[in-house]
Amino acid sequence: MLKKIGRLFTIKTRFEALLVTYAIAVGAISRGQAYLYEYPGVGGWLLFACCLGLPFLAGAKLLDSVRKPESRQARVLIEPRRRRRAVRHRRYRRVSDTPRTESRRRA
Repeated sequence: MLKKIGRLFTIKTRFEALLVTYAIAVGAISRGQAYLYEYPGVGGWLLFACCLGLPFLAGAKLLDSVRKPESRQARVLIEPRRRRRAVRHRRYRRVSDTPRTESRRRA
């Protein structure tokens, strides 16, 4: 029974995550307005700005948590990018930059 009740409070879709983020933003704005009333001036505005940062952080975390995992087939089809070799100026090249097949001395 507790599991059934617990599933009601689980965020499963991006839409639900956006709704929760909206609710957090509305609460942060009302808290920021209260700060402006209690602390007039620069201090109130700084606290108001801090309250506005919370929905951005929480919303990003919520949206990342509800992403669907990639299927195994999609992972196999996507090849990893190969790292490009750094091209340095001749003056600053290192010994490790020269290909192994070439001779270091020219005859």
